[in-house]
Amino acid sequence: MNVLRTIYLDPRVVPGGGATEMAIAHALVAGSKTQEPELAGPYRAAGAALEVIPRTLLENCGADIIRVLTQLRAKHASGTNVTWGIDGEKGKLADMSELGVWEPYAVKAQTIKTAVETAAMLLRIDEIVSGTHKKDKKRAPMQQQGAPDEGGDDPRADA
Repeated sequence: MNVLRTIYLDPRVVPGGGATEMAIAHALVAGSKTQEPELAGPYRAAGAALEVIPRTLLENCGADIIRVLTQLRAKHASGTNVTWGIDGEKGKLADMSELGVWEPYAVKAQTIKTAVETAAMLLRIDEIVSGTHKKDKKRAPMQQQGAPDEGGDDPRADA
């Protein structure tokens, strides 16, 4: 019922079988080549993260993951085969438009947005936790130097 409601509200669909994720991954990796070196890494990392979906489909099929994933990358590299993905029953490449495997755009977009937001949240948490440790390390050397009235290097103490 929810699928029908989702399609009724937004009738756009995208190819399934990991084809959409692979097309986005290819675009991100290609885009990383035009970015500054500091930004190229995150582009490539996001592209690699999106390739997990076709990889998982291949694992579930019992297919030769490396070989088929490499073939899928080659299909998407040409730019004309963006609807090619993984046939979940055979573990081989297939054109998702010919198989009739489609996913609602709204669901796919929300899934990717949620994944990006979750990754950003984890990075913020990591930054807070690691930032706390850095501040503690900076305070420790200051405490070891000693206060001026304890015989530290305060020039006013000699007067």
